[in-house]
Amino acid sequence: MEEEIKSEFRKAGFNLDDDEEEILNKCMAFCINYSLSPSDLVSNWEVYYLNRILNNDDDAKFSAPGTPTNHHEDLHSPAREAMSLTNGNILSSGKPTELVTPFSKRTDRFSVKFSINTVPDTENEKQAPDHESDEDDVIRKVKPCKRCSLVVHGSGPKPGCRFMHDRTEDRMNVIENRIRKHTRALVASGLYGEPTDPTIASQRSIFAVGMICCDAEGRLNDKSVMLQGSVEHSGGECVRLDLQRLSHFSIFPGQVVGIEGHNPSGHCLVASKLVDSIPPSSVADDEDLNPAKKLAIDKSQSIDIPSKETELSMLGPFVDSEHPNIKKGTVDKTFDEIFHNDILSKLQDYAECMGSAARVLLVPSIRDANHDFVFPQPELDINLPDLKSQIISLTNPGIFEANEVKVGCCSVDILKQVSGEEISRTAPGGQPIDRLSRLANHILSQQSFYPLYPPAEGVPLDFSLAPEALQLPLVPELLILPSDIKYFVKVLNVGSEETTCKKCIAVNPGRLAKGEGGGTFVELDYRGGSDKINASVIGI
Repeated sequence: MEEEIKSEFRKAGFNLDDDEEEILNKCMAFCINYSLSPSDLVSNWEVYYLNRILNNDDDAKFSAPGTPTNHHEDLHSPAREAMSLTNGNILSSGKPTELVTPFSKRTDRFSVKFSINTVPDTENEKQAPDHESDEDDVIRKVKPCKRCSLVVHGSGPKPGCRFMHDRTEDRMNVIENRIRKHTRALVASGLYGEPTDPTIASQRSIFAVGMICCDAEGRLNDKSVMLQGSVEHSGGECVRLDLQRLSHFSIFPGQVVGIEGHNPSGHCLVASKLVDSIPPSSVADDEDLNPAKKLAIDKSQSIDIPSKETELSMLGPFVDSEHPNIKKGTVDKTFDEIFHNDILSKLQDYAECMGSAARVLLVPSIRDANHDFVFPQPELDINLPDLKSQIISLTNPGIFEANEVKVGCCSVDILKQVSGEEISRTAPGGQPIDRLSRLANHILSQQSFYPLYPPAEGVPLDFSLAPEALQLPLVPELLILPSDIKYFVKVLNVGSEETTCKKCIAVNPGRLAKGEGGGTFVELDYRGGSDKINASVIGI
């Protein structure tokens, strides 16, 4: 069973590097006590408990209402009949999921799961939501008093663009450009010399830049690590990479790194140092954002520091292709009708209720059934001329500025996907590194919203379609990355010991809906710095 559990963990995108034995023991006990197979453990509602086990949630308990303890329970038992009356789902093993309390009857809705409070909220003391009030009271309780400036950086594909036309040449060009960009940045920092060909035998120490890849199909391990050099320096050839002399590292396929080491035989580069990040850009930030493509809205009304969050940022999927009714084809409307009638109409009501100072930003998802299945993804076609300055769609991924606060967002679950491919080593006796912070830091240190290559299964990555849209050429003040892994709000230090560090607030709001149950969202009050924020993860 132990090997089965390990395999299911990898499929679900979880990393067992830390405390592996303890986690396996807990999961085996859970499977044995409740007659679950390893596949059941990571499917449907069990993934909720799995997340809590892996993240050491204080509330984690090995119990679940509605889960039978008898593996051979009669298929026509009262429990099964009750589940059929309440639209309960049935697992592959024949076990029903737990009963779901209707949202309007929940006593713990809008409960705070986690919070960071560095600034006393004296302007607006927050009141606990009244459960008898309107269900959307949580977003209506504070009306914005000022209209913020908004700048959308539009380097992504346009609506109606053609896709699925990328060639091998396009993919190789993107990889080559990433390696060259990292090379230029590392050399310009003055900390490293000119890179050389890592495939040539040499007894002296050399410096090389390349992309981490695996020597065969399957998951990366410390025996299968290869370094693919640039066409410029090595003709794009690969060399085996020996990491045994490194006390700590964290790598994944597609990651561009700098390596100091030597290659005595010409067949294996023995690393003595690994550089996994490039110095954060500073002066070049505004240039890298391609100012010719900026869309400025009410720029004249900008202020220095936002006094109160005046935007509602929403990340898809809005019409989820994974929804049971959509997967079964039982809906009686088109996907566009569902989006316009059930989503946009409510957003119009919100904008009218909150007044002209409120803004709503929409980011699509590759799971949106009403939108193009491609990544990077064009903005949604919302077609609301009367509210075009209030309800705005971004590309996926997207970057925007609100009152000169830079925000990056991506709705593809890159955190979970990197987690499933990453291998790492912690220095003996060193402090353990927070796994969630490390995953988010990969996005910033690689300066890419999607640094993983090859892409995860199910991600329609198209390199011919505005590849610059995947670039993250700056360190934003806020980075929003919704994921199936546990929600978090982290203050990240971006940079190395040799360079000046920048700070970024990384936010994983979780999923608003998890199956038939409620999920989480984040309410954030940003006052101009990483030490001036109030953030709460709220469950529904």
